[in-house]
Amino acid sequence: MRDVHLNNGTCGNDVQVNTTYNMYNMWLGLTLALLSAFLIGGSVILKKKALLRLARNGHTRAGDGGHGYLKDWLWWGGLLTMGAGEACNFVAYMFAPATLVTPLGALSVLISAVLSSYLLGEVLNLLGKLGCFLCVLGSILLVIHAPEEQEVTSLQDMTNKLLEPGFLVYAAAVLVLCILLVLYVCPRFGRSNILVYISICSLLGAFTVSSVKGLAIAINTAFHDTSVFANPLTWILLLVLVVSIVTQVNYLNKSLDTFNTLMVYPIYYVLFTSVVLSTCIILFQEWRSMAAVDVVTTLGAFLVIVVGVAMLHLFKELQVTLKELTRQLSQPVEEGPAGVSARGRRKEKEDKYGLMDNVVIESLPPMREEGPRVFIIS
Repeated sequence: MRDVHLNNGTCGNDVQVNTTYNMYNMWLGLTLALLSAFLIGGSVILKKKALLRLARNGHTRAGDGGHGYLKDWLWWGGLLTMGAGEACNFVAYMFAPATLVTPLGALSVLISAVLSSYLLGEVLNLLGKLGCFLCVLGSILLVIHAPEEQEVTSLQDMTNKLLEPGFLVYAAAVLVLCILLVLYVCPRFGRSNILVYISICSLLGAFTVSSVKGLAIAINTAFHDTSVFANPLTWILLLVLVVSIVTQVNYLNKSLDTFNTLMVYPIYYVLFTSVVLSTCIILFQEWRSMAAVDVVTTLGAFLVIVVGVAMLHLFKELQVTLKELTRQLSQPVEEGPAGVSARGRRKEKEDKYGLMDNVVIESLPPMREEGPRVFIIS
């Protein structure tokens, strides 16, 4: 009887230790994801300033195939900052679910939007500030209701997930669409349609996140089992990650050089996160560990972030400030020269038009009383 109690107590302690360990991993992954957002948001501004400076100096623009930015120290500073941010993001996948880490990239949208308004002279109006607030609110809801358990914890689990027919079909469809965009759509519409370059970067996110998650698991396992380096999947994931990142950087540079930063990065976030969430649903299936309320709230939080991101760029041209909005709302009703209000003037205008209509009707020849009348029903 004593042994049963001892076993029960031991199991309870193990469960408590595992719960504490999972919570520690969750908060560590969250901290790294937030740091990643700050670094990536700042890197976008550095690279944009470098591209603008090269354009002013007469160098071939990146959108036209130029690679002069490779000789600019500011661009390399932005690239290194983005590399540090991606490294933090990479490590965050070791401790937190992908459904939490990836959507928090919205904070980098907020940071890049705020910094671009101060450093690049791009306007961030009242609606943009409200969009920033929605991004923060959605991120908070996302953190509160994110899944706490990970469905893929070993390379063997990752291999089984990657070989499932559903993911194979999904990956093949994404790859074919990327090839179609690169070879056919990009040369024809890349310079005129902002979605072309960004769609290529976003679709490649399916391979980037899958590779990052797998490599994070491999590195975490390597601390107690070095045989993961002999697993072919580790090197395949590394190759896929390098190719996808290089391609993403190339087309993201073209997009930043061609279009406004306040438009590029928010649209990139929405498309990229949508692709990543789709990949998580199909591959990692982290949603299975969540309650229905958490699933609905997480999706709602993502939609709130999408609305906030949309407000950051859809209304960027509107010169709306809080001071101007307050002044417009506090203006008194206009009075006419004789004290007649705007409503009274509208009434006079309607009476005038009614009188004109009566004059026109009375000037028409009278209808004949004799003879049949024909009604046409159409």
